[in-house]
Amino acid sequence: MAQKRDYYEVLGVSKNATDEELKKAYRRLAKKYHPDANPDNKEEAEKNFKEVNEAYEVLSDAQKRRMYDQFGHDGPAGFGGGNPGGGYYSYSTSGFSGFEDFDLGDIFSTIFGGGAGRNSRRNNGPIKGADLRYNLDISFEDAFLGVEKEITISRDEKCATCSGTGARPGTVSETCKTCGGSGQVKHVQNTILGQMQTARTCSVCHGTGKVIKDVCDTCKGKGTVRKMAKIKVKIPAGIDTDQSIVLRGEGEPGARGGANGDLYIVVRIKKHSIFTRKGNTVYCNVPITFTQATLGAELDIPMVDGQKVKYKIPDGTQTGTTFTIKGKGFKTINNSSVGDFVFTVNVQVPKRLSKQQRELLVELAKTMNEQPPIKKRGIFG
Repeated sequence: MAQKRDYYEVLGVSKNATDEELKKAYRRLAKKYHPDANPDNKEEAEKNFKEVNEAYEVLSDAQKRRMYDQFGHDGPAGFGGGNPGGGYYSYSTSGFSGFEDFDLGDIFSTIFGGGAGRNSRRNNGPIKGADLRYNLDISFEDAFLGVEKEITISRDEKCATCSGTGARPGTVSETCKTCGGSGQVKHVQNTILGQMQTARTCSVCHGTGKVIKDVCDTCKGKGTVRKMAKIKVKIPAGIDTDQSIVLRGEGEPGARGGANGDLYIVVRIKKHSIFTRKGNTVYCNVPITFTQATLGAELDIPMVDGQKVKYKIPDGTQTGTTFTIKGKGFKTINNSSVGDFVFTVNVQVPKRLSKQQRELLVELAKTMNEQPPIKKRGIFG
């Protein structure tokens, strides 16, 4: 299967394009690639037309566009039910000078086998609920060890009074008289391609085919109520910044029997005062004394989990030298591998010495054929 082109590339716009720029690009390309405007190459035109419609359907929706920018082509399919196969895109071409308004989405579905029946089934069928996103800040240690957090989100939930029907208990919704329950109203339009019969969403029932006469007092006919929900989420050890945890079915409720949307927990790790991370490797700076660097020493190296590991450094260790402790870094999610712990020693030179310490160092310098420090004298010697 060929890889999809970038949606911004398809429309010929930049990633910072405004809604108006997107619309202009879409209008131009939709007119250019419409199959009936390309009688000598209908197959290629239809392919390009579908590609342009799909790109505009995603980028013209703020939520889908955000998800696409972050997750690529996998994002819109999960965030709001993207339309990867092409299909029904409502679009008015009133911007075309000299033509009456028409709906390219309706024309497209009519020409390529969609028709009113297909539109009707789509509008009356189950609709998956919208996905939600939650940004969760955790500590460096929690990312290292893993943790369970309880979060609170605001979301729509099915109304308990009417069980999500929107109708007052004891009553039922009625078949829409305007569309006869199909959810669609047929129209005959004059377009640049001639006269066409299209089907549009019924404005009375909004495509549901049902009308509620006695609405539920709790949800006012919506079938859902806004609530604050507490949800527990397990953060696996080894997670990194901007990685996501998906909780299936914890998003907005679906419509007409559709599944609930999903909840995406996007993790952000707070900075640590001592440790840093690159991949699964932990880095740390460890101060040592002049004598430890000179004579060698066994150090207690602090680990991220609060434990300490003894590590022996050799005599003559220079400042800036790095040492590695294997297997003490971050775990790899869904993998048994573990990163390393790398620490860099920084030799701390004493700023104040007692008389005895100074004399000892002077004697040491003499034995090492070093020039001892000059004794302080007056300004005139």
